[in-house]
Amino acid sequence: MARRTKIIATIGPSSSDPTVLRRMIDAGMDVARIGLAHGSLSEAIERYRLIRQVAAESGRVVGTLVDLPGPKVRLGRFDESGVDLVPGSTIQLCPGDGPSSATTLSVDYESLLVDVHPGDVLQIGDGAARMRIVSVDGDAAKAEITHGGRVRGRPGLHVPSDRLRLATPTAEDLYKLDAFVDEGVDMVAVSFVRSAHDIRRIGTEPSPRGPLIVAKIETRSAVENLAGIIEVSGAIMVARGDLGMEMGIEDLPHLQKRIIRDCIAFGRPVITATQMLESMITAPAPTRAEVSDVANAIFDGSSAVMLSAETAASSDPVNAVATMARISERADAEFDYAGWAQRVRTIREGAAGDGASQITDAMTGAAARSASELGATAIIGISESGFTVRSIARFRPQMPILGFSPNERTVRQLSLSWGTTPLAAPPAADSLQMMDSLVVAARDQGYVRSGDLVAVLAGAGSSGIRNSTDLLRLVRVP
Repeated sequence: MARRTKIIATIGPSSSDPTVLRRMIDAGMDVARIGLAHGSLSEAIERYRLIRQVAAESGRVVGTLVDLPGPKVRLGRFDESGVDLVPGSTIQLCPGDGPSSATTLSVDYESLLVDVHPGDVLQIGDGAARMRIVSVDGDAAKAEITHGGRVRGRPGLHVPSDRLRLATPTAEDLYKLDAFVDEGVDMVAVSFVRSAHDIRRIGTEPSPRGPLIVAKIETRSAVENLAGIIEVSGAIMVARGDLGMEMGIEDLPHLQKRIIRDCIAFGRPVITATQMLESMITAPAPTRAEVSDVANAIFDGSSAVMLSAETAASSDPVNAVATMARISERADAEFDYAGWAQRVRTIREGAAGDGASQITDAMTGAAARSASELGATAIIGISESGFTVRSIARFRPQMPILGFSPNERTVRQLSLSWGTTPLAAPPAADSLQMMDSLVVAARDQGYVRSGDLVAVLAGAGSSGIRNSTDLLRLVRVP
């Protein structure tokens, strides 16, 4: 079976060479992520344009995802070699933008001394070191290092999100976002979301006229407001680094399952991210625990799995992508396809929805069921916005999904949808005519053969309700 789960790879210093990018695409990268927390905006735009160029030269559909920094509290830069923070030692935390050392941490957050209190436990990066606040004085806070480690660069300092006075998105986020909207980026990840209002503040046009908005779930407030956030977002990312620090590491596996389940109920793609193959930053192979983690995220229903430093700053980013592809393909082969559709129907029972979503639920569920029972070779989804294709993908049909759209950006956005091969379709006024022509196009491109049975889904508007999937045909390929 071909791989169904999508792979997002972060592009950084290790993967910004055209030859490396081309090999990453060949190895299985479906979406290229550009983090905007480090480096300049001009560097990020240059990387974006290079990804577009290499993808076009490769003749492959590769989605682009920019990740906004959000209200991240960061430490001042350490020396290039880094420093060791020793357990039991004391350290000063001072608001400002100066350098950090083994005795003084500069923190780029002016309200730090108001928002932290004695007894608070703060973490550096994804847990590289941990400290407990001992006292807060007029110009600094004193902390004891409870768990030490080596820190480099400009790591984040985790302050509980309900204390932060910073808004999401920040003014810097919106400035960078405007630049990438002008470039035509496909997807935008919003960091440290706390409510649906944070997503609404993005202010871009709805996809596909604008980018698909990916809400990162990494705060306590986001977990509490999850349903509202999912409803207004195009996709969700389970950002396990900060989420594990916010909620407690022992709660993280259960939250991951819950978030994925709720995304399935709403028909949203869901990404599982952070430290998936972390050891491959330096090692040629992942740990056994990492392999199991990736497979279990796929069994839970993840639409995509993400590589971060494993491809942005590793010694062999191509190997990291190829390894993730092998793990994903094997997990996809063992996925419980037979039981999944029933699980989705159970999750959706009693879920609120408007007329369009109820019709789409019924039609996509019928398509998945009938395609499975009749042994269809493929499901063809036709959609201007991608809504139809994303809706059928949540049922995890065992046969391939061919996602056709006349909108170029939608085609690239479908690179995130589980089990979907994104394909360009010509514009057509008549849905039935388009259905017939795209069945032939799928045959001519080698995805199906003459005599195969295929299910074809589209929104014809015959129900009188806009944005609903209301037309299903089962046809033999001519």
